[in-house]
Amino acid sequence: MLCEHCTKNQASVRITEIAQGMSPEGQKTQSVSLKHLCAKCAQQLDIEALPPTVSKNVAHIMSMLEQAGRKRVSSEPPCPRCGMTLAEFRSKGRLGCAHDYEHFARQIEPLLRRMHNASTHVGRLPGLDEAELQRRARSSELRAQLEAAVRDEAYETAARLRDELARMEPGAGQASSPPATGSGA
Repeated sequence: MLCEHCTKNQASVRITEIAQGMSPEGQKTQSVSLKHLCAKCAQQLDIEALPPTVSKNVAHIMSMLEQAGRKRVSSEPPCPRCGMTLAEFRSKGRLGCAHDYEHFARQIEPLLRRMHNASTHVGRLPGLDEAELQRRARSSELRAQLEAAVRDEAYETAARLRDELARMEPGAGQASSPPATGSGA
């Protein structure tokens, strides 16, 4: 391509001019013009051309910055259980499995704090008072002891625990007791 200024020499400098202005209607306008000049004309017009190595370095730096930005998003390894990545969570807004809460804790905790002013759940079951919560905890504890007593063949202890559970939960004791036999019918 020939120089657009002298039209004699081979163009070796490319200049992109971006001009911003206002139209007569008062709207912003932008025009882009591209000029190809030879080194001699660029020097006469007081235009400094960057050496090719500098422009290549700038392009290289820009591509490295773009790649670093992409790597930063995907640098977090996926969840070992479900394979979900942090990028997938951000796009879907949902986690893949319960393990994701632990796996992505560092990234999720600030989000939970922003949304709920806390990062842990401290609420209770709706509609249950303190006495009911204590009864449920005691019942769960007695069931575990009952299972252990049966496993250890401590049948007297198991019977006592079963009766205590039946007193705590009136419907549970009657439903699980064996039917009465020997009534002569």
